[in-house]
Amino acid sequence: MSDDKSAGAYWAANVKIILISLVIWATVSFGFGILLRPLLSGIAIGGTDLGFWFAQQGAILVFIVLIFYYTWYMNRLDREYGVDEQ
Repeated sequence: MSDDKSAGAYWAANVKIILISLVIWATVSFGFGILLRPLLSGIAIGGTDLGFWFAQQGAILVFIVLIFYYTWYMNRLDREYGVDEQ
């Protein structure tokens, strides 16, 4: 990384993807699993209602997808700003 402007842009992009990931994670785990569970209880998926599915499995699956996406995105961002390990 060559200057402070690039460091600031890199950090802003990093914080942006962290905040987006946290909002998605909170929406799925807390929103769909707890707050919106009564609204989702009428939708059946795999033999159970959608709210229960989000609370028990969906939030975990979304969290795993977020981890892999964050890793891929950060590797791309590191290469773009020249701070990758290679």
